[in-house]
Amino acid sequence: MILSELRSYLQQQKRVALKDMENHFNIDADALRGMLSKWIAKGAVRKMPSGTSCSTGCCKCDPALTELYEWVEK
Repeated sequence: MILSELRSYLQQQKRVALKDMENHFNIDADALRGMLSKWIAKGAVRKMPSGTSCSTGCCKCDPALTELYEWVEK
């Protein structure tokens, strides 16, 4: 996977859990964090504070255990 694929996925999803990205791309969380850090450094992605809900309204995940990232529209 390349950074542009991650960018496209984040742009489509807007806010996504790290676990969902792991499943979608079949990539380890640490590898994804490395790629996400590139987009964070460019100001295109932000890591949401712990406890932030994914806003899907399903209430199935514990927000305290969910690592969320959000695409920042420019």
